Amino acid sequence: MKGMIATFMLAAAFASVGLTLAQEQPPVTAPVPGENSFTEAQAKAWIEGEGYTNVADLVLGTDGVWRGSARLDDLPALVRLDYQGNVTEQ
Repeated sequence: MKGMIATFMLAAAFASVGLTLAQEQPPVTAPVPGENSFTEAQAKAWIEGEGYTNVADLVLGTDGVWRGSARLDDLPALVRLDYQGNVTEQ
């Protein structure tokens, strides 16, 4: 029984260290460049799924990021969509 408790405590300690290390990783800044497999229609739908309307003028850059114009809350916005599905504004 003592062996099981010690094993459990050791596993919990390692899990705690793993969580701490994961939390200390610097955040990835979007948009992330990379090979993008979204079609223009898919990119538009993905951006609209984030609440943007009037998505237009989408162009796929050499860095794999879709860029275009849109509106959010009736305000103009320049939007970007990376291959991971991150939607950001310029």
